[in-house]
Amino acid sequence: SYFLRYQGAKRNPLRVCLIFRSITSFSDNNFDLPDRTFHSLTTTWNLASRDSPTDVKELIPEFFCLPEIFENFERFDFGVRQNGERVEDVQLPPWCLRDSRLFVLIHRQALEAELTRNHLHNWIDLIFGYKQSGESAVEAINVFHPA
Repeated sequence: SYFLRYQGAKRNPLRVCLIFRSITSFSDNNFDLPDRTFHSLTTTWNLASRDSPTDVKELIPEFFCLPEIFENFERFDFGVRQNGERVEDVQLPPWCLRDSRLFVLIHRQALEAELTRNHLHNWIDLIFGYKQSGESAVEAINVFHPA
């Protein structure tokens, strides 16, 4: 549903001022709890890819074109996590030298690469096409274990 997709997207970079009001409107005009705030790409990747089978995330388009979403230019107070760490800029992986512009550039290059162009239709079939459900979904391992 729209709401679930929006909730998933809003959990990611909250730094874009254009969506600031809509993000806080879900939480009584406050930011989410610091431990649930998008603060680290490595942590987010690990949760979505191996540590939590129920943590499903999508990369929003801004990951490929807007490095500012990873930086807290306005110095919003996102709070302090339970481990005592203050939530500031999103912690980027070492392979991009922790540089948001380099991160976006590399993501954009990967998105526009020939390998991606040659296989993107397979992802579209999984997410929007005939491999969403039924036997085709089972064969493509595109099913969730029932809760």
